[in-house]
Amino acid sequence: MNGHGKSDSAVVPGKPSNESADREEERVEGRELAKGKPREDGAFRTQGRGDAKTGLERVREAAEGDRRQKFTALLHHVYDVERLREAYRAINPKAAAGVDGETWKHYGEELEGNLRDLSERLRRGAYRARPVRRVLIPKSDGGQRPLGVPVLEDKIVQRAVAEVLSAIYEPEFVGFSYGFRPERRAHEALDALATGILTRKVNWVLDADIRSFFDKLDREWLVKFLEHRVGDERVIRLVKKWLAAGVLEGDEWQATEAGTVQGGSISPLLANVYLHYVFDTWVKRWRRTQAKGDVIVVRFADDFVVGFEHQAEAEWFLAELKERFRKFGLELHSEKTRLIEFGRHAAEERARRGEGKPETFGFLGFTHLCGKTRNGRFTVIRQTMRKRLKAKLKTVGTELKRRMHAGIPALGAYLRAVMTGHMQYYAVPLNLAAVKEFRQGLVLLWRKSMSRRSQRARVTWERMKELEKRWIPPAHICHPYPDQRVRVMTQGRSRMR
Repeated sequence: MNGHGKSDSAVVPGKPSNESADREEERVEGRELAKGKPREDGAFRTQGRGDAKTGLERVREAAEGDRRQKFTALLHHVYDVERLREAYRAINPKAAAGVDGETWKHYGEELEGNLRDLSERLRRGAYRARPVRRVLIPKSDGGQRPLGVPVLEDKIVQRAVAEVLSAIYEPEFVGFSYGFRPERRAHEALDALATGILTRKVNWVLDADIRSFFDKLDREWLVKFLEHRVGDERVIRLVKKWLAAGVLEGDEWQATEAGTVQGGSISPLLANVYLHYVFDTWVKRWRRTQAKGDVIVVRFADDFVVGFEHQAEAEWFLAELKERFRKFGLELHSEKTRLIEFGRHAAEERARRGEGKPETFGFLGFTHLCGKTRNGRFTVIRQTMRKRLKAKLKTVGTELKRRMHAGIPALGAYLRAVMTGHMQYYAVPLNLAAVKEFRQGLVLLWRKSMSRRSQRARVTWERMKELEKRWIPPAHICHPYPDQRVRVMTQGRSRMR
């Protein structure tokens, strides 16, 4: 998840110039053959277990070699018992059960028999999708996000289908697309964005939010998009079954006319396919044919940021994007979508106009600010979003109340895990103060919890210092600077393409 961004008409360091368009795009987006492995069109002559190409490897190579090829025989990859077994093992054993109550552990007691039966039903078309159980998950802004819990067998089959479809679409997805893709994590998207702003002529940033994307996604368009590459109607029918399965709230079944339920194993891939055609390919074409200045793009699932050199082009893009989304049943959230002045000249320009400090924007849990290094150079500062920090501390406080009478080793181990997990995500350069603030919040909550259960005086700070030193790791930076990770991941080629 990283890279530099520049308009397609500009020269990009490391960009090949004398190869075909497809190979050029592959290299610019950072997709290359393994070192020392020349491409071979056929399978190895010996079909031993160690060197034979798997069916999906052949699918992936065919998809990469011909971006227009449709695949008409895919279902056998789905009902392959070994693939179903791998899909089962990839499911969280502690995940909630669906409407049938089947658990991972119980299903695994007769795993081979169950998988063979599932494989046979898939093969002869007897497999039926079940409704998903809807649960509401609290959001950091106080709202609730509806998530669907499919039955276990639907989870298994969806994972298998997602793996097959990924073999087709991964070579096609663009470099600035992140989220729910192999080896593309949130920090790579964050580093790509920061590096793009630092290395390109970015003066304006579009911070966009799609309103209820998973609920508004147009199913007819989704199926059309899938049919660009998937010619096996049996696989298309599986997707249609999941889309039409409906949801169960309590004892009441409800049909869903649009969207795809969040929580299903297939939903992230379907979302990426939908936005690939609706947003990604359109943005690439717009940047190449319309923009005169630099344009950078980073998309993580349905959350994206676009940077522009010129304000007029940013406004033009936003107007056309709204119309583009309207055609495909989507809309931008009017209150959460903003075009702001942001970049190396933003502070100077706003000061000249008497408008105060540059505005900030949020992306993937971080507030992005215009700042300066110690030697006065422009930089992008990323700080933990306040509402995220407060929401997490509130959750920890609730959990400590629940565990109030647990022993100190148990509480210490819990808080150590919380602090470690927090640092693994938020401990990026220039964010140490916020990480320290979170750690201090944990200490205060622990002291408050221990004092409540004490029958004597409050726990002294001397005692708390001993406990925090023993159990809560000190705050420190865990991630490299953005440009360092970008150089490693792209080797000079842009993932903004």
